[in-house]
Amino acid sequence: MTTEITSSVDRFFSDPILNSPYEYPQRHWELDVQGQPTQRIIEGRRKAEFVTPIPKPKKQKGSLAQAAFIFDEGRGLSTEAQQYDPTSNINEIRRLVDEWRLRPNPADWRVTPETARLLQHWRTYSFCGIRPFFCQVEAVETLIWLTEVAPHEGRAKGALEWIDNANVAANPELSRLALKLATGAGKTTVMAMVIAWQTVNAVRHPQSKRFTRGFLVVTPGLTIKDRLRVLQPNDPDSYYSSRELVPGDMIEDINRAKIVITNYHAFKLRERMELSKGGRSLLEGRDGELNTLETEGQMLQRVMPEQMGMKNILVLNDEAHHCYREKPGVEAEGDLKGDEKAEARKNTEAARVWISGLEIVKGKLGVARVVDLSATPFFLSGSGYAEGTLFPWTVSDFSLMDAIECGVVKVPRVPIADNIPGGDMPMFRNLWEHIRRQMPKKGRGKGNVLDPLSLPAQLQTALEALYGHYAKTFDLWQKGAIHVPPCFIVVCNNTATSKLVYELYLGVLSRKRRWIDYVPTGAT
Repeated sequence: MTTEITSSVDRFFSDPILNSPYEYPQRHWELDVQGQPTQRIIEGRRKAEFVTPIPKPKKQKGSLAQAAFIFDEGRGLSTEAQQYDPTSNINEIRRLVDEWRLRPNPADWRVTPETARLLQHWRTYSFCGIRPFFCQVEAVETLIWLTEVAPHEGRAKGALEWIDNANVAANPELSRLALKLATGAGKTTVMAMVIAWQTVNAVRHPQSKRFTRGFLVVTPGLTIKDRLRVLQPNDPDSYYSSRELVPGDMIEDINRAKIVITNYHAFKLRERMELSKGGRSLLEGRDGELNTLETEGQMLQRVMPEQMGMKNILVLNDEAHHCYREKPGVEAEGDLKGDEKAEARKNTEAARVWISGLEIVKGKLGVARVVDLSATPFFLSGSGYAEGTLFPWTVSDFSLMDAIECGVVKVPRVPIADNIPGGDMPMFRNLWEHIRRQMPKKGRGKGNVLDPLSLPAQLQTALEALYGHYAKTFDLWQKGAIHVPPCFIVVCNNTATSKLVYELYLGVLSRKRRWIDYVPTGAT
């Protein structure tokens, strides 16, 4: 069913929310082929539509293998080396989880009593503070269904085989499941719910191999690592208590969880001794290269000492699109040149350190499963896969459009007053491509002192346009006696740029500035 919007007002931007953040999405805005709202409302939930690499089946007869290349369903991406498919396994898993969720009798859920209790708590408890969003509960429900229910239901066989094949092809040493959740939709809460579900069951069913109380949370940087301290049961702001994610009688079980929060850089083997070049040459002598790096075991002892001896660790990857094994036998950098080639190399090296670290944990200790969380679980340049294609082990999706339509996040804005002439496409629509070569490449504290007025004119104009809208919004909020000011966030490519943008607002725009804070973190 479709609802026509006849008003001349752009309803999507003025009133985009169609659903409750706490209930299953019932409607969505129709988008055209360019991804722009048509102003028509469609009844029902938005489908997940992605292009994803097709994992090879374990057994495939020659005739079927040849037939697979006759039709290119990958929108021009498929080759004999790698096929891509625009259909998504997510929709089938979502359908099966929806049917399971609607079973009225908990006895028919085919989960443990502890899991059933947690599900009822998250779905129906009268929270005093922040109640879990539907998208958060759905993400955890999907993991629960795949872990406790799907192995016992024949209808789930196809979905389980797809996930298994995807991991064998791309992550042969690991079993990964990816949860796609829009930025701002609360991945930290999802992590806390996953830890609670696993820990309570592990404590009360100690012989079960499906559950664990050992967790390794891996992040791409220090800022995110610090933010995730609320996952520790003994933290003053622990989500299990402060957000009432666990019934009171289960809190003691949560305290038995062993949680390590680190960043992927910690997996890189470190030097055990500092040697000058001359000193190293002297010690090496005629016996060859001197190995002064710590061993893999020593690295694990440094990173996760409290989990040494555990055999069944669950890994939670935050911003997991940085973690992958590049496709073997493929020229990862392809035809890339200049900055793009350098970026691909950087992506590949970071991903290699991250996933190699997890493989070491799996080999030395034991990893039951890796749960990836990301708003963009897509392959990056340098992976050997087509950039922007979905991780094929993705099992749940709550996109940015879904989050906007449910009132979970705000509508992102781009500058629309493009007053810089030239070209058919407005420059602000893809500003980075026009200014990337003029932007500072070094981090803060390196090289010469940078002048905020040296930022490209296109960027300054775009910021002025966005700030103009923010200033108007600020004034409206003040007149409406809203005490918490609106927040204006600018995401930058590195810390040098973020500092320059901040200084630009303090200086050139200080006469207009209302409220500014500075977090020295570049975008990834």
